Amino acid sequence: MSIGYPCITVGVEGTKQKTCRKSNATGDHLAALIKYNLDALKNIIEFNGKHNIHLFRISSDIIPFASDKEVNTLDWSNQFAEQFKEIGKLIKKYEIRVSMHPGQYTVLNSPDEGVVKRAIADLEYHALFLDSLGVDASSKLILHVGGVYGEKERAMDRFVEVYKTLNDRIKDRLVVENDDRSYTIEEVLSISERTGAPAVYDNLHNAINTSDPDKSDTY
Repeated sequence: MSIGYPCITVGVEGTKQKTCRKSNATGDHLAALIKYNLDALKNIIEFNGKHNIHLFRISSDIIPFASDKEVNTLDWSNQFAEQFKEIGKLIKKYEIRVSMHPGQYTVLNSPDEGVVKRAIADLEYHALFLDSLGVDASSKLILHVGGVYGEKERAMDRFVEVYKTLNDRIKDRLVVENDDRSYTIEEVLSISERTGAPAVYDNLHNAINTSDPDKSDTY
């Protein structure tokens, strides 16, 4: 069994990451932050590898405003290619499976086209980040279905419709997870069957938002 944790390495020097406000997001400042954050990620991977931690969820905030092309105009994937390459080599050396989990505002099934457009841009950023590390498709992007909007069946249909428009770089990595409020594992499996996207099961979310209380994780 592999163990791991998400995003923040507490008590280890050189692993804290930084961000900034949009008003301070100049090109030079963003470049400095990205270099700093990639250095921090390298230190995290080194620490995890030396302590036999083989699963790690990378923070979405390493590249500030990465999905907002009006704010972050840097070609960061190429500009920091050597750092990405070094980190990717460490990930492979220590046999760590990394993942990323776009946040609560990355909603593919929103009825608002602007929200959906921004969600797709965010997924494109995450996929490019993992691609830049040189990790294979076993490194996943974990996403919840989204909102219900008073019409769950229609909301599920919208997720399926938008999923079909995603590029293959995203589809190769995207997995759909049950959540603790809106979508049970049964509903996620239904979406998985319709899209071909793998489903990932969160037992703690299921304990709160279960589709079948008669079933147990223990047998």
